[in-house]
Amino acid sequence: MTSAIHHRTAAVRGLEVFYREAGDPDAPTVLLLHGFPTSSHMFRRLIPALADRYHVIAPDHIGFGQSAMPALGDFPYTFDALAEVTSALLQHLGVDRFAMYVQDYGAPIGWRLALQSPDRVTAIITQNGNAYEEGFVKPFWDGVFAYAKSPGPDTEAPVRGALTPEITRWQYVHGVADPSLVSPDNWVHDQALLDRPGNDEIQLKLFRDYPTNVDLYPQVHQYFRDSRVPLLAVWGANDAIFGPEGAEAFGQDLPDAEIHLLDSGHFALESHLEPITEHIRDFLARVLA
Repeated sequence: MTSAIHHRTAAVRGLEVFYREAGDPDAPTVLLLHGFPTSSHMFRRLIPALADRYHVIAPDHIGFGQSAMPALGDFPYTFDALAEVTSALLQHLGVDRFAMYVQDYGAPIGWRLALQSPDRVTAIITQNGNAYEEGFVKPFWDGVFAYAKSPGPDTEAPVRGALTPEITRWQYVHGVADPSLVSPDNWVHDQALLDRPGNDEIQLKLFRDYPTNVDLYPQVHQYFRDSRVPLLAVWGANDAIFGPEGAEAFGQDLPDAEIHLLDSGHFALESHLEPITEHIRDFLARVLA
């Protein structure tokens, strides 16, 4: 297998899971876990940049991208459930050990994988993927947590704004010094998937479940202290969702964490693919040697 990206599907627990794959299956595996509201599409340029040396797998979470989107009554749409499907996919593919790149929603999914089987995770790259309350930027998160605590028409209206074209575009361009570096295909692609009938209710369900991720943080911090897992943070410092304090906080429990703040926003790969790739290749070459 070459660095060309292969687009595949697998039947996992009765659900069709789409994933992008590249590289030699015998090479060390790097698992790429995307955030909201995107899909493995966000890794379309990173995958070939790593696949000459690594076996790269980037799945779409259930309800996102090209993976199955069962109705609310047919799938629980919790972060526990998303992590269980991801774990089952890795088992289906015969992946025993892996490094992981986590971003946004990919982080709480990745933390669950690590807590489930700490010895399977060889290294972590986090790009605006939070594990500490310090990283939450209040103007964005206050509405989400208010809705999760007391779902209803008054609290739902503000969070529905996160499903609109304006906010989808904002997530890509906010904090980017030169927005012309960010392809509009990103938010057009993501918005088309958000606008599928029924997807709004799926996203609202995940918003309501988000506090379970924060509840998990003490266990995640203990995992960091116990495992001393090698961790690289490559972080868009201008992100108005997960601020730079979230990157710096990893040093509390992983003193050897490597932290790089970039002049970018939430989807830093769009403007800073080259420096992020360089950091990842250098980091993995050292910690997986």
